[in-house]
Amino acid sequence: MTAVAVLGLGAMGLPTATRLAGPFDVSAYDVSAERRALAEAGGVRSAACPAAAVTPGGTALLAVRDETQVRDALFGADGAAAALGEGGIVILTSTIGPAAVRELDDELAASGIALVDAPVSGGPARAGAGDLLIVVGVAPDVLERARPVLERLASTLAVVGERPGAGQAMKTVNQLLAGVHIAAAAEAVALARGLGLDPATVVETLSAGAAGSFMLADRGPRMAQAYGDEADAVEVRSRLDIFVKDMGIVTDAGRAARVPLPVAAAAQQLYLLGHTAGMDARDDSSVVTLLSPPAAEER
Repeated sequence: MTAVAVLGLGAMGLPTATRLAGPFDVSAYDVSAERRALAEAGGVRSAACPAAAVTPGGTALLAVRDETQVRDALFGADGAAAALGEGGIVILTSTIGPAAVRELDDELAASGIALVDAPVSGGPARAGAGDLLIVVGVAPDVLERARPVLERLASTLAVVGERPGAGQAMKTVNQLLAGVHIAAAAEAVALARGLGLDPATVVETLSAGAAGSFMLADRGPRMAQAYGDEADAVEVRSRLDIFVKDMGIVTDAGRAARVPLPVAAAAQQLYLLGHTAGMDARDDSSVVTLLSPPAAEER
């Protein structure tokens, strides 16, 4: 397996494509010409549409935002599924939820295409370094075919089930924790500012102790930046609307399983407030400004 098509060149898709380039012959598609140009600079061949990116019977890796984009990339005009055909493999790294993946698996299987349910966690920098956590739900024979691609991207490859949907279930639990941790970090930074503490100092200090978390260390500096002269230049590493989507998946899963998720539900409301405030395209760390808006002199 040497040819891989990467569909979606966003925050995760672009470093994924460039990480695979070299060991694999990588072609890619994204709706953005700018993202395609960045991929070409990283050794990736640009394609004009999803169908043109794939090789018949080959492998397509999807790194898109949500179920709508997954379905458009596979089954839309010039979609990849028909071009892949029987014997093809789709590696789905996006988070769309267990039920959606099981339905997608049935549709692809009808065309002889195998689905690897392989949502990822770790962020763009770790994607580019091959340091992702990838949780996989897939039959053993299909896993062996996809393993070279997965191992190129993952430092931890955890097989959590033999059917698509298992990976999404594990990622749903992951996103519960990640979404709650970001919301908790935002509350902590907002409270620190309200108490007259310097947010940057708080983040640096507490990240070294028992209150530290990956999300505090990663998002905290950008939360602190929201109160400085560079507030308008906060880098978008993970869009806020990703957690609007993912916390919806989390709370839907809890409701279906009849498991109460009071903390996750509270965190979800914070992301929904960000959505209604028009913050979808901003970094998810920007939720801190909903709790403690910058003063006029700080903007």
